[in-house]
Amino acid sequence: MKHLIIIISSILFSTLFYNQYIGLNLSIFSVLSVIVLAISNTHKFRNKITIFYTLMYLITAVLVFIQYTNLSILANIIAFTTLVGSVTESKSSIYVQWYNGVYTSIAGFLHRRFLKQTIEEKKTSKRNIDVLHLVKLVGIPLVFIIIFIVLYKNGNPIFNDIISKINFNFINLQWLLFTVLGYYLFSNIFKPVQVDSATNLDLQTGNILYKPDTFSTEAIEKEKQLGIILLLLLNILIVFYLTTDIISLTTTRPTDASVYSSQVHNGINTLIASIIIAIVIILYFFRGNLNFFKDNKNLKNLAYTWIFLNTTLVIIIAIKNYEYIASFGLTYKRIGVNIYLFLTFIGLITTFLKVSKIKNLWFLFRINTQIAFVLLILFSFVNWDYSITKYNINHAPSLDLNYLINLSNNNAVLLNEYRESANLSSEQDNKILAKHRNYIKTVKDRNWQEYTYSNFNIKTTNEYTK
Repeated sequence: MKHLIIIISSILFSTLFYNQYIGLNLSIFSVLSVIVLAISNTHKFRNKITIFYTLMYLITAVLVFIQYTNLSILANIIAFTTLVGSVTESKSSIYVQWYNGVYTSIAGFLHRRFLKQTIEEKKTSKRNIDVLHLVKLVGIPLVFIIIFIVLYKNGNPIFNDIISKINFNFINLQWLLFTVLGYYLFSNIFKPVQVDSATNLDLQTGNILYKPDTFSTEAIEKEKQLGIILLLLLNILIVFYLTTDIISLTTTRPTDASVYSSQVHNGINTLIASIIIAIVIILYFFRGNLNFFKDNKNLKNLAYTWIFLNTTLVIIIAIKNYEYIASFGLTYKRIGVNIYLFLTFIGLITTFLKVSKIKNLWFLFRINTQIAFVLLILFSFVNWDYSITKYNINHAPSLDLNYLINLSNNNAVLLNEYRESANLSSEQDNKILAKHRNYIKTVKDRNWQEYTYSNFNIKTTNEYTK
């Protein structure tokens, strides 16, 4: 039954993806993968965490079909490895699930067969087909049949004519190899495996720091003094920087895009260095015994203050970036700045929790990777090229049309609508028209495996007839 399921799945895999672009095939493959995993690991799918990752995986597949963005494809791939890793051990951290998911997808079959066989598997393997003997049964007769066919062709012209008429062109070697790849992939995920060393270490390691039985009070006192002096000076420095930055923000209004860009990117560079140093310093001083020192209140308050001041820095950069966007429109870099600022804000919050709740470094890894996964799924809901184009057309005082034309075809229909209603130069008009026609042709020429929502949407609006 197992081999039949894998064989059928591998044939479907080749049918879906051989010589095809991504589209409807990815959604069908996602459903097929969930079915294969559920058949072979039914009890695992009673777990709420596994059910959650299953839903995330299927949702990202639907997003690929609806809007076909690189981000949604990436989210689907990561959701796949997360789901496979969750089936191996749902209680492990998400980054360990990624590790197990990737390992299973690449080497699950080899792991089960050669590396981590249980006693039951060893007993079962004795009843399995002798692969070497099977190769001999097929290979040796085939070799001799070919040899004698060549000999008989030279000795009998009628036999030679019959053999020459046999056409093996219907055999597609590449398709067969692709099917073998599909068979190997489904064999890997049929029974997901885990890397025991990494998984067990993760399961045995909690998030809480524990107080040691003994430690040197003198050494901790010296470390606390160093921390207070360092954090106090850094707080004074960042207050001075923030004061000058706020004055600059409230008294100057640059009208040139390059000036805005310089301010925002310089602020981001400052922010990157500041946050990295801040987190490293805080993690260093609160890595162990100092968390349990009774007289550490001042040090903690300075750490909280620095986190708050860095949060203020994030807000100021966000305001600058907002004004930048309001004046010159959206671009991927400006969106990226906002995303980075949000991730930085999350990092500061988790660092605050690490210090206040006396958590260890594993806590930061776990919670931040979980947040990153959720944000990736959420961001993949947005068709960014379409959203950037729509915002800039409706709100940007200075419209960079060439930038929008160079985006993916996801905005082709929207740009064409704008072209029909706006007074553009002949060069821009022709570029948008060519982009739209190329998009329509691309959609029209897709095979059913490559279909996305646009195939059905364009048909209903009679775009093919234009």
